[in-house]
Amino acid sequence: MDRDGLADFLRRRRERLQPADVGIAPGPRRRTPGLRRDDVATLAAISTDYYTRLEQARGPHPSPQVLTALARALRLGDDERDHLFHLAGQQPPRTGATRHHVRPALLHILDSLQDTPAFVITDLAETLVQNRLATVLLGDETRHKSQAYRWFLVPGARAIYPVEDHARHSRVIVSDLRATSARRSDDPDVTELVEELLAGSAEFRELWERHEVGVRRFDSKRIVHPLVGVVEVDCETLQSLDSGQTLVVLTPRPGTPARDQLSLLGVVGLQDLTSPEPSAR
Repeated sequence: MDRDGLADFLRRRRERLQPADVGIAPGPRRRTPGLRRDDVATLAAISTDYYTRLEQARGPHPSPQVLTALARALRLGDDERDHLFHLAGQQPPRTGATRHHVRPALLHILDSLQDTPAFVITDLAETLVQNRLATVLLGDETRHKSQAYRWFLVPGARAIYPVEDHARHSRVIVSDLRATSARRSDDPDVTELVEELLAGSAEFRELWERHEVGVRRFDSKRIVHPLVGVVEVDCETLQSLDSGQTLVVLTPRPGTPARDQLSLLGVVGLQDLTSPEPSAR
């Protein structure tokens, strides 16, 4: 591990970013060029003390998970991400693991969507990053496995959708996974997920045996929120074919009160996000 090189690289990449580049309001009294250390720590979901020690060349060996989070927080390109891993004495992610690195251009689009819920998912429907309004509306979905895993194996995961919509969501999720499984038949992360679902869910097994296939490109959803009730949205997607990632944007469905509901969440709901949470390392 090149501690000095890692510290210098982190500092220089932090200083080249402006708050607006990562969706942070500039605010008063910003004496530090670029982002502050606590900005990067918050974006990477690690403690400020942990990040500070990395920049001071006295931190522990960061794990691949921490390095991936730092690469995303600092908006690193693929080559820069690999360099970060090498400085930390780790092998850069390869093959399927690269699908979890969100490219800076896609993150920039996400950051610009201040008033619209949006998030980036893999082709296994793993949520990689959400903007704040998406977190308020859906909860933090980045801490869990793919949507298929949550839907069929995690109790209570369906609660944000009306019961009468569950059957349709189940079929859509399975048919989308069918398409991904055929496209990536040799990838262990796909086969392991399918095997886990087949072993753990009778509903999934029944739907899987139907062999229905359909890639999700557009959808409409009703989302149950405890503050504003049922929010009806259309799901627009922007796909990055080379990385297997999709930017999903939830727009208010015409003829419904969704626009006003999302505006209310933008004012009231975001205030809850300012409460301190335990930091992960």
